[in-house]
Amino acid sequence: MLEQLFRDASALARHRGGPFTQERERYLQHCAEHGATHTALRLKANELLWICTHLRGDPSRGIDISALRELARERRSVYKGATTEQRLIDVARPWLRYLGWWRVPTAELRFQGQLDRYVAWMRDERGFSSSTVVQWRSKIRDFLQWFEHTDRPLSALDPSDLDVYFVTEGARRWSRVSTSGIAAALRVFLRYMASCGECHPRVAEGLRGPRLYAQESLPSGPSWTDVHRLLAHTGGDSPADVRDRAILMLLAVYGMRSGEVRSLRLDQIDWRERVVGVFRLKRRQPQVYPLLHSVAEAVARYIDSARPKADHPEVFLGLLAPHSPLSSGAMSALVRNRFRALDIQAPHRGPHALRHACAARLLAEGLSIKEIGDHLGHRTTRATGIYAKIDLSALREVADFDLGDLE
Repeated sequence: MLEQLFRDASALARHRGGPFTQERERYLQHCAEHGATHTALRLKANELLWICTHLRGDPSRGIDISALRELARERRSVYKGATTEQRLIDVARPWLRYLGWWRVPTAELRFQGQLDRYVAWMRDERGFSSSTVVQWRSKIRDFLQWFEHTDRPLSALDPSDLDVYFVTEGARRWSRVSTSGIAAALRVFLRYMASCGECHPRVAEGLRGPRLYAQESLPSGPSWTDVHRLLAHTGGDSPADVRDRAILMLLAVYGMRSGEVRSLRLDQIDWRERVVGVFRLKRRQPQVYPLLHSVAEAVARYIDSARPKADHPEVFLGLLAPHSPLSSGAMSALVRNRFRALDIQAPHRGPHALRHACAARLLAEGLSIKEIGDHLGHRTTRATGIYAKIDLSALREVADFDLGDLE
C-alpha cells in the first residue's frame, strides 16, 4: 500500500522505517477499500507516521482522548496551523478504533446491572424503538449517577429524593417539556424496579411531572417557502450538496423521521415500479410510497454520482472514509447546518422540523387529519391533531405548492 502512495524512495523508506508499519499499512488499505482518495490516503499516512513516532508506552493497552489531545498539542507546537490539532485527532481516532486500541473513558456506575436489565426489558419485552431506548437509557443513567452520590441502595429511594433531583438538576437547564419527558421515563423505570423488588412501588406512583396541555404549542417546522430555499441551497454539484438534497427531499416530501432516512436501504427502492418502501419506526411496520419524479431524480443522482463505493446496504453514507451509514448526530448536524447557512428562523431546526413542514403543507392541500397521519406513519390521529392549529395566513402561504414542484 505504501508503495502506491509514495514514489520517492526516501519518503517510502521513511514510512517503511517508522514504528507500527504493519498497523498503519493495514488501516490505509482498509480506507482505500472503502473509497478514500489518493490525496486523503497520503494525508492519513503522513499523520499516522508522526503519531506513531511520538506515541509513548504501549498503545495496544489503550489510548484515550486526553493522551490524544496531548499529542495534538505537541504536533501544533511544531506545525502551526488552525486545523493541525483537530486533523491529527480526526486521523488518529479511527485508526485506533480500527486496531482496537481506542479507550473510551467510562465512569463506573454502581447501578449498571439494574440499568442493563431495564434496557433489555424495554428492547426485548416492550418492543420500544431503538431511538426511544437510547433516549430513555440516557435519562435513567443521569438520574442513577446523581443518586449514586447519596451512597444509598436503590431500595432506600424515597419520593423526596425525586423532588430534590428535579429541583437541583432541572431548575438549571430543563424546560417544562423536557421535565415532563424525564418524569415519564423515570416513572416507567421505577415501576419496573418495583416489580423486580428493587424499590418501593410508592416511589413511582408519587412521581408527577408538569402538566402539558394537549395542543398547547404550534408545530415547529419552517414555512414551505423556506423548504424551497433549503433545496435551492443544495443545488450544487459537490457530493455534500447532492447527498443532502436527496435527504432533505425525503424528509420534507414524505415526512420521514431521521431514523427512517438513515436506515433506508438500496433494496427498498424499486426503480421499475417507482416506489420506495419505508419501515415506520413507531408503527413497526413497512409502508410503501410512490417514488415522485423529483425525489427519484435526486436519489438516483446521489447513488450514481456521489455515493461512495462501500458494502453497506444503507443508501446514505458519510462523506469521509471509511464511509459508514450516517449516525443520528450526523443527520441532525447536516440539516441544522443547512438551516443556519440560510439563517432560517424556526423553533427547531433539525430533521423533525421538516416532518412538521410536510404535515403543514398536506393540511394546506386539504388532506384530512387521518390522511396526514397515514402519510406520516402515525399510529393515532391524536399525534396528528397538532397540525390542525396552524393559522389561516400560514396555510395560504403554502397553498400554492404541491408534491411535484420540488424541482
